[in-house]
Amino acid sequence: MNSLNNLECVTLFVADLARTRAFYEAAFDARPIYSDAVCSVIGLGGVMVNLLQETEAPQLVEPMVPAASSAGPRMLMTIRVADVDEACARLRQNGVALVNGPIDRPWGRRTAAFADPSGHMWEIAQEIRS
Repeated sequence: MNSLNNLECVTLFVADLARTRAFYEAAFDARPIYSDAVCSVIGLGGVMVNLLQETEAPQLVEPMVPAASSAGPRMLMTIRVADVDEACARLRQNGVALVNGPIDRPWGRRTAAFADPSGHMWEIAQEIRS
């Protein structure tokens, strides 16, 4: 089918593959589906996340040039959870430092954010019930 609404994989360019893979194993309790010397693919729900050594990135995006991780976040990926506070406690227990939160947002969500070792931003969120 030619539908463009079936997200299969997100590729994240990472500076240190081993450190980033260890982070994802701890933060998401995820084990690689596939791994080699330059990438590690994990499954999150129905989406694969490909952790790709940044030296391999240019061939995927040329003629564009990948931004350095020091440029700051350019995207935020959100995972829905039942209880943000419980999820934050689990993240902290696994050595993941929060960037912010938990915070009740004016748009009806409770959120917290954290970053992987290469600066990719993740958010956990729950709906606030009135």
